[in-house]
Amino acid sequence: MAKSLPRKTFPFPVPNQTPLYLAPMAGVSESPFRRLCHGPGADVVITEFLSAEGIRRENEATISKLRFNQDERPIGVQIFGADPRAMADAAAMVTDLFMPDFVDINFGCPVKKVVRRNGGSGCLKDLDLVQEIIRAVSKATPLPVTVKTRSGWNEEMRDPVGIALRMQDAGATVFTLHARTRTQMYSGQANWDEIAKVADALDIPVLGNGDIKTASDAKRMLDHTRADGIMIGRGSYGQPWIFNQARALINGEPMPATPAVHERFAIALGHARMVQAYETDPIGAAIEFRKHLGWYVKGLPNSADLRAKLHQVRDFAEVEAIFANYLLFYDEYVARGAKADDPDVSDLTCEAA
Repeated sequence: MAKSLPRKTFPFPVPNQTPLYLAPMAGVSESPFRRLCHGPGADVVITEFLSAEGIRRENEATISKLRFNQDERPIGVQIFGADPRAMADAAAMVTDLFMPDFVDINFGCPVKKVVRRNGGSGCLKDLDLVQEIIRAVSKATPLPVTVKTRSGWNEEMRDPVGIALRMQDAGATVFTLHARTRTQMYSGQANWDEIAKVADALDIPVLGNGDIKTASDAKRMLDHTRADGIMIGRGSYGQPWIFNQARALINGEPMPATPAVHERFAIALGHARMVQAYETDPIGAAIEFRKHLGWYVKGLPNSADLRAKLHQVRDFAEVEAIFANYLLFYDEYVARGAKADDPDVSDLTCEAA
């Protein structure tokens, strides 16, 4: 276990000494989901990662993803790119038009279409360029500039402390480490020891990220690394209450129970209504929301059958009907004395009677 470290000061107000962040995730961390996670306890949220070129050229789809509500603060806008001038222009535009609480730079995305343009974790092959980008963005905006990155491009170039120090020296004010290399993608295990070493080496706040699937994982990472905050990404899929549960554990309080099926469905429907109110294309929004529905029902009895139905919806009203039918049979199933959380059930269906 890493030694206890003094708390560091964040460059913008955070509601808790050890903040919990919702990670920036393409196609997931949109405004409705950010607001949903803020409610149960995410202290800080970040937009989906957005192309600097798309922002600079005022691409309509990109600009639309910059919208946020005031109740989402503190919020950061994450940008990516490999051209320091484009990154600076994008940061300046984001500041002038939207004024978030900070600008975050993505040096960690491992996706091929980003990396082949040297964006995301592709920048880690050239740390001089990384520093140039951070300095250019810092000069272009009065907002704090933060960074999210990985432990290196590959095993041969794995040097999280060296990378972190160079980013700090260039002007980063908060450092987030997903403790895998780019070539690992999401395989293997995140090396939490590396987060601990970076937290010990830097003067700025350090956030730990990687392999947090449950609230207990968040607490374990904090205890192991003594990081200044925790960033939760895929662990929030279908369970926005993970933030509330993690906060309780960090505060030494009893962990709130995971919502039962009826409450889980109510949360999912509330999320769906927020998306419906936010998006302008109702059919497209319903289709895009299918992935969230799949995550919400993961692990439920006969969830494969339920997911198959939900993955065909084209209207949010269909979701309510499918949930209502499922709950009728679920309640009957539980009344017969079966375990409410048994996922291995062959006689439970959500077909209408």
